[in-house]
Amino acid sequence: MSETIGRRESAFFGRRKGKALRAHQAGLMETLLPTVQVDLSAPLSDPAALFPGHPADLRLEVGFGGGEHLAADASAHPERGYFGCEPFVNGVAKLMAQVETRDLRNIRVHPGDAGELIDALPDASLSGVCILYPDPWPKRRHRERRFVSDQMLSRLARVMRSGAELRFASDIDDYVGWTLARALRSPDFLWPATAESDWLTPYPDWPGTRYEAKALREGRRPVYLTFIRR
Repeated sequence: MSETIGRRESAFFGRRKGKALRAHQAGLMETLLPTVQVDLSAPLSDPAALFPGHPADLRLEVGFGGGEHLAADASAHPERGYFGCEPFVNGVAKLMAQVETRDLRNIRVHPGDAGELIDALPDASLSGVCILYPDPWPKRRHRERRFVSDQMLSRLARVMRSGAELRFASDIDDYVGWTLARALRSPDFLWPATAESDWLTPYPDWPGTRYEAKALREGRRPVYLTFIRR
């Protein structure tokens, strides 16, 4: 069966909220989030205009979790503009705390399904995309829920510039193989790896994520795939 038959593309299937937010986190969700949230009521004809300085280099992180990687990357590269998508309320709240603490002005957030933001962006607008430790949906009957699909790679390719990097990290071998198979059959991406070290070595200046730390504690070795938009 085709990956696109019998499923609603970009549907979000995970939890949207965990334990109650602390008072300060709840306050940031009411005061800070509205100032950095992307308005998707209309297509984003000029996404760079959402950031100070109108940056030429725009990046997207899909499912940023607690925001540790996104915040570290944005702090290290203030000249870039970063979009982050995360439907889990508690994760968004954690990122808001880091945005406040680090005074990060180059992050814009969509607290929902990443597909909605991707479809609102204009063609060839992104210089890079990160998909880091996505939900693996390990049960066979749930695999169609995985974020990476043939259709999603096509949608990502539309908004990525030629030469842009698509980074995918996971500690789940089955999802790594799943992603690699779909990227290799995509007409839009190439995989430049030539040696084992290319997919077992973390990305340059890699701050890591809490999911990676958990995987390492539990004895699972992460894999770091990098695909290039043709």
